[in-house]
Parts: sequence; structure tokens; C-alpha cells
Amino acid sequence: MNHWDWSAVADFMPAFRDGVLVTLQVLALGSLISFTLGLVWAIGYRGPRWVRWPVNIVTEFIRNTPLLVQLFFFFFVLPEWGVQAPALVTGTLAIGLHYSTYTAQVYRAGIDAVPAGQWEAATALSLPVPRTWFAVILPQAVRRIVPALGNYVISMLKDTPLLAAIGVMEMLQQWRLAGAQTFQYAEPLTVVGVAFILIAYPASLLLRVLERRLVR
Repeated sequence: MNHWDWSAVADFMPAFRDGVLVTLQVLALGSLISFTLGLVWAIGYRGPRWVRWPVNIVTEFIRNTPLLVQLFFFFFVLPEWGVQAPALVTGTLAIGLHYSTYTAQVYRAGIDAVPAGQWEAATALSLPVPRTWFAVILPQAVRRIVPALGNYVISMLKDTPLLAAIGVMEMLQQWRLAGAQTFQYAEPLTVVGVAFILIAYPASLLLRVLERRLVR
């Protein structure tokens, strides 16, 4: 029977630190892309028909195809058309684009929950459309949707191991390489699993605090 080997944990630490940094980088930039682009999609849903239909088609297509398929498409197919980027950039853009279609629905629900009287008041005051959106509608909508957006951040964190399929050196890929070199899989994998918990749980607590502040 094998016993826990702390030396395997110590040997894995340098590679693990590199993997954590890559994972956090993908999570931060991917969240920024998904939140920003999701807002663009959500506003597009309320646009004229010639805007609304293409937005619906694109977001439904992205949302209903697996993230792994999209990763392979961006990394292996687009270079044949002259569009090429490093694996980390490709993976970050792909995961941000994928989750933007989900955050768009969250924004959409928050916007729809804003009372119609707020739109009417903005119109009565002759506010410009951008000011109506960013000074009246979105501040009220965001307060309602912070928990749902936070859930997608956690989901994005748990999907970062998929980026290993295109060679991104995140935590799980570092574990695979370490295991292949040392044939000690249990200790590094346990470290990676604990790391996911230690990243996700404080993020959940932070989102709860933010939610309470916004409610106030």
C-alpha cells in the first residue's frame, strides 16, 4: 500500500505555482471578457430587429455548443484561415466568449426586472440613450444579478482545466506533466483539488459580501 509522500508535494510546488498563476490569469481576463461582452449581447437583445436577430443566432449557437469544441475550433481551425494566437490567449478568449452568452441572459433578466416606470421617467426627462442605460437602468439591474454572475465565475474556474486540451499550462496540465515524470499522481492531484477549493470558496464569500453591500 502506498503512503503519502510529502517530498512529491514539495517537488510539485514550483510547477503548481506556475499553474495557479495561469489559472488565475485565465479566470480574471475571461471574467472581464464575459461580463463586458455579455452586456453587449444583452443590450443587443433590446435593439432593433436587424440587431436582435443576429445577436440571438450567435449567442444561441455559442451557448449550445460545447466549450471544448469551441476551443478546438479556435486553436486548430482558425489558424488555417490565417487567424492564430498563443494557446493561453486562445483559451482565455474562448472561455470568455463562451460564458458571455450565459452572462448575457443574466443581464437580460436583470434589465427586464427594472420597472417600466424607470424607462418612462428617463424618456420624460429626455435623457440620451447611453445615459439612460448607464445611469438609470444598469445600476438597478446589476444589484439583482450579482449572485448569478458570481456563480458563473465559479463555473468558469472549474472549466479552466479544459484549456489543457490545447496545451495551456494551468493547474491540471501541470499535474499531468508532473505525474508523467515522477509517476506520483495522488499527491499533486490532491494539491490541485485543494487549490480549486481555496480559490472558489473565498470568491463565493466575497460575492456574498458584495451582494449585501449592493442591497444596502
